Amino acid sequence: MMNIKKRIAKLVNVKSIVTILLTLVFAYQFCAGTISENSFMEIFKLIVIFYFGTQIGKAGGE
Repeated sequence: MMNIKKRIAKLVNVKSIVTILLTLVFAYQFCAGTISENSFMEIFKLIVIFYFGTQIGKAGGE
């Protein structure tokens, strides 16, 4: 049970919150038709690369 709490605490940090919010905002804009599919995919790729890049950096001891 304590392990789950630690994992949730690690998930809820500023970078994670910003990444999730950006994803939701751009997904909403795509569904509303304000941005094109290509733009959404490019933005989403950048967000995912940033998020996982920082996570890998943390795991590597940086």
